[in-house]
Amino acid sequence: MLPARTFSVSIPRDWRELYAEIWQPDCFARWASGLTDSGLRCVGDEWLADGLDGPIRIRFTAHNAFGVMDHWVDTGSGKPLHIPLRVVANGEGAEVILTLYRQPDMTDERFAADIKWINRDLQALKALTTGKTRDDGARDQRSLP
Repeated sequence: MLPARTFSVSIPRDWRELYAEIWQPDCFARWASGLTDSGLRCVGDEWLADGLDGPIRIRFTAHNAFGVMDHWVDTGSGKPLHIPLRVVANGEGAEVILTLYRQPDMTDERFAADIKWINRDLQALKALTTGKTRDDGARDQRSLP
């Protein structure tokens, strides 16, 4: 088993409406900076992107009634990383929950950097879906259609 850390952000939106708005793979590029800055291109049942270290392939869970937004990222190693992501009800709002698995070759520094990255991306998602500023005070310039 891999060590795991789970992170979440509370968003004052109905969870079903939020999920319907953000489940599409092309929406991820607007807030998940860890995936890509280049945008995603659909090829068959995969999405391709230009990563920092070369091309990456991403496979996303299909739309479902449970708020599951898992994705598998393959940076060329042939062994895709599974990233569990959920949108669940939190009272009248939503909780977006992401689990990070520490990979066997990951240094403490890299794991800490990924944790910061995930929290920054979750705050970007909140800003994107609420039109508010992120916790770091910056206003998100991206917007949903």
